[in-house]
Amino acid sequence: MNLPKLAIFDMDGLIFDTERLFMETRAKVMKKYGYEHRKEDYIKTIGTAGETLNSILMQLYGPDYPMERISQETRDTICAELPQEGPQIKAGIVELLDFFEEREVPCCVASSSNHSLIESYLTRSGLDRYFSWTISGEDVKKSKPEPDIFLKACSHFNVEPASALVLEDSVNGIQAAYNAQIPVICIPDLVMPSDEMAKKTVAVLNTADELIKYF
Repeated sequence: MNLPKLAIFDMDGLIFDTERLFMETRAKVMKKYGYEHRKEDYIKTIGTAGETLNSILMQLYGPDYPMERISQETRDTICAELPQEGPQIKAGIVELLDFFEEREVPCCVASSSNHSLIESYLTRSGLDRYFSWTISGEDVKKSKPEPDIFLKACSHFNVEPASALVLEDSVNGIQAAYNAQIPVICIPDLVMPSDEMAKKTVAVLNTADELIKYF
């Protein structure tokens, strides 16, 4: 595999071990409001934002589900309880970022999370120095699994999609990269991709630094 001209990183569940944290915290908040939380339901929402996320949540919990209130309370609880250095960085991420930095491969974050959360996590962890640009689900009309967020990242860097590389943990993220015709590496977090979904990736790895041997 040739070095990409742009490396596009998802954030939650890929750079940081935050999906599990968010899932467990949201379960507690939802219970307070009288809603039952299930892991299989949460997995359906991973990587989504905006209207896509809202539609999924309405289907799961009904039209009266207070999405904004529960999401905001979940984020506030997590931010209050996180250590000063931010969330735990997933294995192999720093090694891979160092590898790309040494070879002058530009890196960016394309996450469905909002900008304030992206910037907070990257700054607190010290990883912000590796990323020259970030894009949020707030910046596109359609979230993953639609390709918009990844295509916008390629456009920003003036890089053809086929020359970029996406790193993702979720099914929605893999599908978004596939729809954008960008090669994608999957590093699973909460759930392994199905055989059908794995065929849409270049590889499914255990940790980010395993990717280095492919170049």
